[in-house]
Amino acid sequence: MKKIIRVATMSGSFTSLLSGQLRFMSDHYEMIAVASSGGKINGEDVIDVLAKSEGVQTYTVEMTRQITPLKDFLALCKLYKLFKKEKPDIVHSHTPKAGTLAMIAAKLANVPHRLHTIAGLPLVEAQGKKRKLLNLVEKITYACATRIYPNSKGLKEIVVENNFTTPQKLKVIGNGSSNGIDTSLFDPKEYSDYHNSQLRRKLNIKDSDFVYVFMGRLVKDKGINELVKAFKNISKVQKNVKLLLLGIYEEELNPLLKETQYEIENNSNILKLDWQDDVRPYLAISDVLTFPSYREGFPNTVMQACAMELPCIVSDINGCNEIISNNINGIVIPVKNIQALEQAMKKLVTNSDLYNTLTLNTRQVIKNKYERVFVWEQILNEYNLLLSQNV
Repeated sequence: MKKIIRVATMSGSFTSLLSGQLRFMSDHYEMIAVASSGGKINGEDVIDVLAKSEGVQTYTVEMTRQITPLKDFLALCKLYKLFKKEKPDIVHSHTPKAGTLAMIAAKLANVPHRLHTIAGLPLVEAQGKKRKLLNLVEKITYACATRIYPNSKGLKEIVVENNFTTPQKLKVIGNGSSNGIDTSLFDPKEYSDYHNSQLRRKLNIKDSDFVYVFMGRLVKDKGINELVKAFKNISKVQKNVKLLLLGIYEEELNPLLKETQYEIENNSNILKLDWQDDVRPYLAISDVLTFPSYREGFPNTVMQACAMELPCIVSDINGCNEIISNNINGIVIPVKNIQALEQAMKKLVTNSDLYNTLTLNTRQVIKNKYERVFVWEQILNEYNLLLSQNV
């Protein structure tokens, strides 16, 4: 059986963002997952949880999301030794740091097929010397890879515009997305009115309240400063609105403005919860996803919300503007525009006809284009195609 090694910086990427995919692929190929240990779940390393949940062999190689030259070099050496030992037919990497290290190591180890999936480009918001460094790292990653898979059409355009690699190396698999959505799992019919009412009561949300929800890291690049400001303005006029934030701060990497954090902690209409392993109950009690991010790959959050029949307000960026069509299944707004965000949020709470129209179109888009098994089959077809060629 042919062997494929999948590499991600953090093991949590496999258990959350790529959940189920390794198990599916293991019916066709010998699959090995490589990532950092990833902290603990009920006292067990995440990578060990991954081995059990996906039924695959795993290796721990500690990697960081920051630029850490010594740790990066040690990780590169470990990956090289692992690839020489296992002799995979394919190495397929995800996330920026794992992509750079795995593609260099795989090239040095003479792995025939070196694949990297782009699910976002942090460099888009970088400037000056940091931007130049990140550009160089990106070019090195792509030069070492044999194929590059942006998970959205917009990402592909950004890569081409920046001359990171040749267009011939690039391909968007299927309609985009790295893992798709299981619409049998993300289904609002699984949550009864009684269940939703109980959760709302627990969170001190009235049945008559209109709930905006955000899911993700509470950081600047996700548009949280703009979202909180827009909501603050709306809540002065609309008294029956709540903002539900599911996520954690990252004060070292991408901190919020102090006034934003103060508002979150002190506005009684803003409900901040930590990230939830199961977000479906919270989507079921919400009315609109607000996702004014500055940059994305192909956001699972937006697909999950649509599958749960929530209209989405999203930034006009790659991924988001491929899932959401303006005034069809949501509203697309300019990036970093508080006024446009506020207007869109007001429109959906006051215009019930528009809201109902958007709601009717949300779930079907996901079922038609981003169903999980369809995405998996498209990736499997790509593996089959590559391994059938004597390249």
